[in-house]
Amino acid sequence: MSSMPARLSEIVDEFAAAPRDVVLEMLLEYADVVPPLPAGSADRESMEQVPECQTAFFLRARVTPAKTVETLFDCPPEAPTTRAFAGILAEGLAGATADEVLAVPDDLYQRMGLAQAISPLRVRGGTAILARLKRQVREQTS
Repeated sequence: MSSMPARLSEIVDEFAAAPRDVVLEMLLEYADVVPPLPAGSADRESMEQVPECQTAFFLRARVTPAKTVETLFDCPPEAPTTRAFAGILAEGLAGATADEVLAVPDDLYQRMGLAQAISPLRVRGGTAILARLKRQVREQTS
């Protein structure tokens, strides 16, 4: 039984332990860690849109021959909360194996204590991002 990647675990613990009033601030810091799309991959055709997000959000998970997962996110800067979800996944899943990604709990954002800090609609968007990412990984490994 795989567990989720160590870095993602650390992030979850940091948030879970943080005082409620700083959680939103901590979250928004992750909006800045989303890597820009590599040149030449601007074609959104290869990326999947997440309609549950209130803004145009696209993602792609690619399982490499070494069985690690590369994530690509495309999300407008004017949606900092949604970008922050992507940032947490980008950082937390960096170098993770397919098994580790699939082991990430679906209620990740609830575990981080975000349900109290942001609207249910936003939590749902974040949960949908994770679910689609995992589904893409599953499709490439089954």
